[in-house]
Amino acid sequence: MIEGQFSSKGELFFEIDLVASDGLAITVDALLDTGFTDWLAINTADAESFGWQLVDNQETRITAQGEAQFNIYDGTVNLAGEEFNIPVIAGDGIAEVLMGLPWLFTRRLVVDFPVETLTLG
Repeated sequence: MIEGQFSSKGELFFEIDLVASDGLAITVDALLDTGFTDWLAINTADAESFGWQLVDNQETRITAQGEAQFNIYDGTVNLAGEEFNIPVIAGDGIAEVLMGLPWLFTRRLVVDFPVETLTLG
C-alpha cells in the first residue's frame, strides 16, 4: 500500500518509481486520472531516457482534446515494493506522469478528504 497526497485543487498524487532499463529507479509524483484508461502516460523524452523498448508507434488514442497519436513503450514501474512491467503511453505534450484506471482493477483506492487520507493498496 502507498500513501498519496492531495494537491491544493484536490487532485490525487502518488509517489511511484519508474525503473530504467539499467535498473536505476527514479521516484516521481504521478497524478491518478480515472478518466485515463491506460496504465501510465509520460513524456516521450522521459520514456526514451529510461531506455524503455518501443513497442508500437503512432497508435491512436481518444483524449479530452480529441484523437491523438502516441508511442507505446514497455515500461517498468515499482509501486509499494512490487515491480510491474506495463505498456506506457508516451507523447510530446504530456507534462506530468499520469496513472490510469487499470491500477484500480488491481488495487484498492481509499479517498477520504475530511480526514486527509489517500491510499492505494
